[in-house]
Amino acid sequence: MAHGAGVGNSNNGILDNRRNKIQMSESEKPANVTIKLKRGSWEIEITTQEGRVQSDVESVLAAMASREPALAEPPGAASGDRKGETSRSVITMMWKEGWFATPRSLSEVHEEMSRRGYHYDRTAVSHTLVDLVREGSLFRDGSMRNYQYVQKYPFKGQQGTS
Repeated sequence: MAHGAGVGNSNNGILDNRRNKIQMSESEKPANVTIKLKRGSWEIEITTQEGRVQSDVESVLAAMASREPALAEPPGAASGDRKGETSRSVITMMWKEGWFATPRSLSEVHEEMSRRGYHYDRTAVSHTLVDLVREGSLFRDGSMRNYQYVQKYPFKGQQGTS
């Protein structure tokens, strides 16, 4: 029974410690919090009461957005940058154009995408090609690290011209 009482005391001690920590942090916390934000070309420092951080930050971000519409676009992004196109949509577009009528290596696909202004990681391009092979749009020939990708069939719009 003494052991049980010791466990009870131990739990009470933990709870007391937790209460003490909570009380200490509440009594020691600063009245104001300073936050630095960087968004686009703007850098802002906000000093506010701890309980108002979220609402004040949201208010500042909303004011920034209303004064500089270009904030939605990352700084330095050229107007010619593509509209959030995925590697899959780019490769599908190339397939529709008949670019895969000739067998192409991963390097060739990656280089052509870069030449067209789409800069994707090689592994993303590779995964997309594998997905298109599994779906039956492309055929893969060769051995590991030396595959050639070619269209299984032309895009429907090309069938009359081939």
